[in-house]
Amino acid sequence: MVSLVIVALALGSLAAPGSGDKSFSKARSCSDIRLFYDGKGFPLDGVPQSEISGEHLRICPQGYTCCTSDMEDNLAVLSRRETEGLLKEAGRSVQTSLTSHYKAFDGYFMDLLNRSAINLHETLTSALGPVYSQNSQVFSDLYADLRLYYRGSNVNLEEVLNEFWAKLLERLFYQEHRERSIGDDYLECVSKQIETLLPFRDIPRVTNMMVTHTFVAARSFVQGLVVGGEVVRKVSQVQLSQECMRSMMKMTYCPHCRGMASARPCPNYCRNVLKGCLANQADLNTEWRHLTETMMWVADRFDGPAGVDSVLLSLPSRISEAIYTMMTNIETINNKLFQSCGSLREGGTSSTDVSDIMKKGRVTVEDTLGSSSTRMDTLVPEVTALLRELQTYWVSLPNVLCNDRVATGTGAEEKCWNGMNRARYLPEVMGDGLASQINNPEVDIDITKPDITIRQQIMQLKIMTHRLKNALNGQDVDFQDTSDDVSGSGSGMCSDSSCSRSTRPAFPSTDQPVNNPYPPEGGKVKGAADRSLPSPTLYLLLLLMVLLRR
Repeated sequence: MVSLVIVALALGSLAAPGSGDKSFSKARSCSDIRLFYDGKGFPLDGVPQSEISGEHLRICPQGYTCCTSDMEDNLAVLSRRETEGLLKEAGRSVQTSLTSHYKAFDGYFMDLLNRSAINLHETLTSALGPVYSQNSQVFSDLYADLRLYYRGSNVNLEEVLNEFWAKLLERLFYQEHRERSIGDDYLECVSKQIETLLPFRDIPRVTNMMVTHTFVAARSFVQGLVVGGEVVRKVSQVQLSQECMRSMMKMTYCPHCRGMASARPCPNYCRNVLKGCLANQADLNTEWRHLTETMMWVADRFDGPAGVDSVLLSLPSRISEAIYTMMTNIETINNKLFQSCGSLREGGTSSTDVSDIMKKGRVTVEDTLGSSSTRMDTLVPEVTALLRELQTYWVSLPNVLCNDRVATGTGAEEKCWNGMNRARYLPEVMGDGLASQINNPEVDIDITKPDITIRQQIMQLKIMTHRLKNALNGQDVDFQDTSDDVSGSGSGMCSDSSCSRSTRPAFPSTDQPVNNPYPPEGGKVKGAADRSLPSPTLYLLLLLMVLLRR
C-alpha cells in the first residue's frame, strides 16, 4: 500500500508544471504573452488563453507554455530580423564615421591642391608675363594629372612629374629662341638632356620625392577609408544562420513563452550566444587591426614640415625657383644644348621675354596657410582617435550587444534566464572567432565551413594593408585591380541619405519600448553564424560509387 502511494506521488510530481514560477493547482493565464505577441504585429488566432503542455516546442524548453509551434516559428524569424537590423545599424554608424573623416580629409586635400594651382597661376602670370601665359597648359596639365592620380585614376605619378620638368625645359628653351626655327625633333633632343644637363639643379629630384610621398600616402589613406567602409557594409549584410536564429529565439523570446517576461539573459549565456552567432565576423579582427594600425601610421605623415600642407603649398615656389635657376644659367645651358643637339639656324634674335624675366629677379610665391593653418592639426588626431576606437570593433560586438540586455545587480546570477529557467549559467564563455566555437553549448556551428563573403572581405583588408605599407615607403600604388567596387570613387562610403550624422561609431540603440522583449526593463539581443549540411545528392553519389566498386 505504501509503495502505491509513493508511485502516485511520483507521477503527480512529473505531471506538475515545469516552471518554477507556476502553481500546481491551476494553469496560468497567457494574457501577457497575448498582449506582447499582438504588439509585435502577429494575429492572435490560435494563441492560447492559458498555458498548454509544451511537447510540441522545438526551440524553447518543453515545459508548460503559452506558445504554439507557429508562435515559436514567428518569434524565431522576428529575432533574426531584429538582430540583422541591429547589426546593420551598427555597420551604418561605423560607415558614417568613416565617411565623415573621408570627406573632411578629401575636402581639405583638394582645397590645398586648388589653392596651390591658383597661387602658381596668379604669381607666374604677373612675374613671367607672356612666358607663362603662352605656356600655361604645361602647368595646368600638371595639376590636372595630380588630381586624377589622387582620385584613383590609372596615372603614373613618376611619369607625370618627369614629363612636366622635361616639357618645362622645352618651353623655356623655345621661349628663349623663339625667333629661330626650332622643330619638334630638336625640342625632343633638348628634353632628353635634362638628366645630364640639370638645368633646374636639384629642384626636380627633391620636389618629385616630396610630391610622390605626399600623394601616394594621401591616395592610399582615403582608399583605406573607402575599403574599410565597404568591408563594414558587406559584412553587416551577411544573413544570420538558422542555428543562430534558434539560439537568439531561445534567449530572447522563450522567457515570454514560459511566463517570465521580465527575465533577462545571464551575462555569460548572452556572450556565448553572440560569440557563436558572430564567430565569422570575429575572424576579421586580425586583418582589421592591421588595416587600422597601418592607416594611423600613414596619418602621422600628413603633419609636420614634410606634411600635406607644406608640400602642396610650396609647389608653386619650387617651380618658380626652378625657372629662375635655369634663367640664371641660360648661357651655359644654351651652349651645352647646342653641343648635344646642334646649332640653331641663324636668323637673328630680338629681345626676349626671358631677358625681361631676369631683370625682375627671383619671384616669391605666397604659400602661407592662412586661416586654415590648424586644419590638419585637427584632422589627424580625430581620424587617429576614430581608427583606434574601431580597432576591436568586430570582437567587441558580442559584448556591446549584450551589455544593456543582460541581468545585472544583486543576485542577478541566480535569477537570470540561462536558456532553460531562472538559474545560474554554468558553462564557460567561448573565445572569439570560428575556431573557438567548436564546443559552444548555445550555437551549433560547423567550424569547417566559414562564411565566403567574410573570407573575401578578409582578403580585401590584407590587400589594402599591403598597399598602405608600400605607401609608407613612398612606393606608388595601383588601385585599379581591386576587386568588387572599391576603386577610388568612394564606393565604400554610405550616402548622406542612408547614414546618420554621427562622427563616432554609435553602437545599436537598446531603447526600443515598442518592441521590448523584456518588459519593463529589458532589451533585444541578436547574432549570426553559418552552417550547411551535405545534400541528399552527395549521399546518393557516394552510394553509387560503393555499388560500382562491387
